[in-house]
Amino acid sequence: MKQISIIAALLLAMFMFSGFWSGQSPEKLRSERKEASQETLWLLYKYAPEAKEMIARSYGYATFSNLGINALFFSAEGGKGLAKVNGSGKTIYMNMASGGLGFGLGVKDFRIIFLFEDKKAFDYFIEQGWEANAQADAAAKAGADGGALNAAVTVAPGVRIYKLTQNGLALQATIQGTKYWADSDLN
Repeated sequence: MKQISIIAALLLAMFMFSGFWSGQSPEKLRSERKEASQETLWLLYKYAPEAKEMIARSYGYATFSNLGINALFFSAEGGKGLAKVNGSGKTIYMNMASGGLGFGLGVKDFRIIFLFEDKKAFDYFIEQGWEANAQADAAAKAGADGGALNAAVTVAPGVRIYKLTQNGLALQATIQGTKYWADSDLN
């Protein structure tokens, strides 16, 4: 029972700090998510230049800005983002949340970018939401000159992700116990 109380308190704290009760208009919230998405893509292209071409060739993509809190044996994450179909101008606003057990202490800010290879994978993500219950690790491979790094990780058929941290491109893309769903208030 104590574990549930701590996890609930962490999730409540994340929602309080995330702007959930900010009183901002839906238009303002949409605008902020679009700006955050552009910043996320800019950072991705900075750390993984090949991603620009991969996104351009994909059916669509989604970007998320996330905040994670670890308090001893419990962790919780929350985030907001959007998904877009390339070439259509269609934008779907999304949310994400995660909770789990594991040792740690601190707060982390990170971004996740999904690439969808086809309409089926994109539509499933949007319409059904998506729940990740596995961990995907990317092995970083530098080119012969020590330059290029491709850290896109396949997490499901037709779905790849990049994960960015404050230090750049993450070599481990963990999405364990994470739920993604369309934001009914902004769509």
